[in-house]
Amino acid sequence: MVEAYHTSLIHKYQHGETAQTEDGVIVEQSVSLTVNGQVWLTFMCSPVDLEALAVGFLYNEKIISSMREVLDVRVCEHFDNVDIWLDRSVDEPRNWRRTSGCTGGYTTAVLDEIEPVPPDGLVLSPDHILGLIRSLFEAQDIYRKSGGVHSSALASTDGLIFQLEDVGRHNTLDKIAGRILIEGLQVDPKIILTTGRISSEMLQKAARFRASVLISRTSPTSMSVDLARRLGITLIGYARGHRFNVYAHPERVTL
Repeated sequence: MVEAYHTSLIHKYQHGETAQTEDGVIVEQSVSLTVNGQVWLTFMCSPVDLEALAVGFLYNEKIISSMREVLDVRVCEHFDNVDIWLDRSVDEPRNWRRTSGCTGGYTTAVLDEIEPVPPDGLVLSPDHILGLIRSLFEAQDIYRKSGGVHSSALASTDGLIFQLEDVGRHNTLDKIAGRILIEGLQVDPKIILTTGRISSEMLQKAARFRASVLISRTSPTSMSVDLARRLGITLIGYARGHRFNVYAHPERVTL
């Protein structure tokens, strides 16, 4: 059975004293993505929810648009490869570029090809926004045991639907997209919460699966703010405690 963390013997220094103890250490693993028998790339990720990661990545990169195009998804027994077989032959993109941040990913997405999210009438109160981010923190199972992971969640106006964790913040949004597809979830409008910084790549992944609101406990980048304004996404940063900042489309927040 694969584990997202394991225990390690460490020396802990605290308040002038040192003690030897065991503590959780997050597992980071290289996992290859094989499409129709051809290795495309390697994720650096937490080796959990790998089917969702692979399916969501292909969806966010516009390789697939639904699970009807996926014939089979198999995770190898050592959790170091995910095999996906599609209903047609596809060529591997030749213009992969690294995304930003530690344990970054790959993308070929062209920003001009992303469709704006239409107005949906969603309005959230400050208490609702802060309640959702608190729910995300409370759901962080792996983080509580080992630290060192990002967490993202899909939510509706009724609350959190599910939450996923990974060493790579980009991976968490791919996993959300994959889980939506695999389980055939119908959620509209969608609210995404994350512990990670919002880069332009994070914003475009949220836009790909039509999220209306993206909320982070930390900062957005200037490019993600510009993109959110252009794509009709309400972008909220530094949501923690009793505060948050709205960077784009404040009409969905009762300020």
